[in-house]
Amino acid sequence: MKLAARIHAEIAAAGGWLPFDRFMAMALYAPGLGYYAGGRRKFGQMPSEGSDFVTAPEMSPLFGRALARQLKQAMDASDCRDLIEFGAGSGALADQLIAELDALGAGLARYAIVELSAELRERQRERLVHWADRVDWLDALPESIEAVVIGNEVLDAMPVQLVSFDGQVWRERGVVSAGEGLAFEDRDSRLRPPLETGFVPGTVTEIHPQAEAFVATLARRLKRGAAFFIDYGFPEGEYYHPQRLGGTLMCHQGHLAQSGESDPLVAVGDKDITAHVNFTGIALAGQDAGLVVLGYTSQANFLLNCGIADLLHGASLGERAMAHRLLAEHEMGELFKVIGFAPLNAPFDALGFERGDRSHKL
Repeated sequence: MKLAARIHAEIAAAGGWLPFDRFMAMALYAPGLGYYAGGRRKFGQMPSEGSDFVTAPEMSPLFGRALARQLKQAMDASDCRDLIEFGAGSGALADQLIAELDALGAGLARYAIVELSAELRERQRERLVHWADRVDWLDALPESIEAVVIGNEVLDAMPVQLVSFDGQVWRERGVVSAGEGLAFEDRDSRLRPPLETGFVPGTVTEIHPQAEAFVATLARRLKRGAAFFIDYGFPEGEYYHPQRLGGTLMCHQGHLAQSGESDPLVAVGDKDITAHVNFTGIALAGQDAGLVVLGYTSQANFLLNCGIADLLHGASLGERAMAHRLLAEHEMGELFKVIGFAPLNAPFDALGFERGDRSHKL
């Protein structure tokens, strides 16, 4: 397999040991070979479709319709008429948002997508061809941003560093060659989780410098507008709870979640690798770089604040059943969280955090 051969070569060039975040970046994004860079279908309702997982926009169009109400409020509050979406996946959310923003009279002028995967970019072009006059793709984050920014399940796909604790010291976990396969190996390191007390021997967990650096960069460039991120995760105290011995790293393939220690190292390039988000770290990264947190809450609270209950009244029974999964505590309603940011000099009372704001828990 070409990807495996490239990873083995990278390990050799690095002296026999590769930090996990570098391995994860290659497994997901190596051009033409990584999971998000290859031709495999990722998003869909069922494994029979050849997909590996479903995201909220594929689950129900009511997700995008409710989210559009928050984005319109942010557009009006900041007097911005452009939207930027990071990691647009199948293009389903963009399709829903543009249609609903038009229906709401938001005056959307431009919908820009930042997408690292050339393969996904082409699928998005096909999906959004009827909006071609307003949609374009960016190769990188603009130097100056005057827009409302949205990222759904983006932060969890950013490479993480792994650290392990033996009861005395922390070590960084990396990847080594083991014959034709791969294995983990821990090495001495100065890396530590942001919390340093309460851990028990045998703990393995993640730290998120890339996601936090991304938010900090966005914060420095966001001159006018707002930013909203939706993802699964916890505040820092829950993320690094002593009972979470194995961390949150997991893989998805064929709509099955895999969380065994060696799972990321097998079938590399054929499965998603992900980690939950430490939302405290994300909030601090934004604040330290000049943003204010508009709010933080569960996806269920956010969507209800944005009027999804009213949208359900006009939906079919099947549509209601699928939308229920967005709100149910045992489905996506509680595990997924939403955090919002705005420039320090232009905060506003964001609709999505009107009730149930949990910013105090960050």
